[in-house]
Amino acid sequence: MTHIYSLAYLTSAPMAPPDALVLAEKLGYQAIGVRIAPAAPGGDFSPLATDPALLRETIRCIEDTGVPVFDVEIARLGADFKADHFAAFLETAGRLKARAILVAGDDPDEARLTESFAAFCRAAAPYDLTADIEFMPWTAVKNARAALRIVTNAGEPNGRVLVDALHAARSATTLDDIVGLPRELLSYAQLCDAPAGIPASNDELIHTARCARLLPGDGGIDLAGVVRALPDDLPLSLEIPNDEWLPKLGAEEWGRRALAAARSIVARAADRRATT
Repeated sequence: MTHIYSLAYLTSAPMAPPDALVLAEKLGYQAIGVRIAPAAPGGDFSPLATDPALLRETIRCIEDTGVPVFDVEIARLGADFKADHFAAFLETAGRLKARAILVAGDDPDEARLTESFAAFCRAAAPYDLTADIEFMPWTAVKNARAALRIVTNAGEPNGRVLVDALHAARSATTLDDIVGLPRELLSYAQLCDAPAGIPASNDELIHTARCARLLPGDGGIDLAGVVRALPDDLPLSLEIPNDEWLPKLGAEEWGRRALAAARSIVARAADRRATT
């Protein structure tokens, strides 16, 4: 398997992008992810779209380390979506030479959401960015089948589906659903672990997703199965926020353990593939 590994923003948050780039180079990651808009009001993010000095420093650090920015987040498409609201976001992503944008679908009207997603894809296209809609069980795009339906119906060449192992395990998504995603509709996937089972409430789902993910292999998700269901050259973003262990160990040690654990899971998946 020839995956590249990207250090997601939440795995080293609230580290500034230049520091994350240096850390990624030191630990052996081939890319990083940056969050240039918060996931929720008041949430952590890096103000690259409004801080020209930070953006310049980040671009210099990309050149110095040779580590690119792979994905930027997060673009939330609600019922009040207007493409021009994302102008600064997209321009910043373009200046970073990112490849993908993490998109969340928050509009319960699927037809309108599909139109909004198509418009967002068209706005992102001049910057050579893909728009990767992430299914999450507490959002309007609850599983892989819904995400595939929206991307297919939008019909834009840069529309993609984003598989996060956590959300795949905690939604009505099967490994067969993941296998069925066309390769051309995948830019990358996100890898982490979590306790087995599906929490009963959205609050619990969100808490795990934002604050309590586990290193690959430390939980109950069939990660080897997920990796085997994905293309063997798909980039993997290691998104593993943990409010207990990240501050306790520090971003460097947490990032080191995350990469080692992910490589172990990928090797296990390759072994299974070879014997089937």
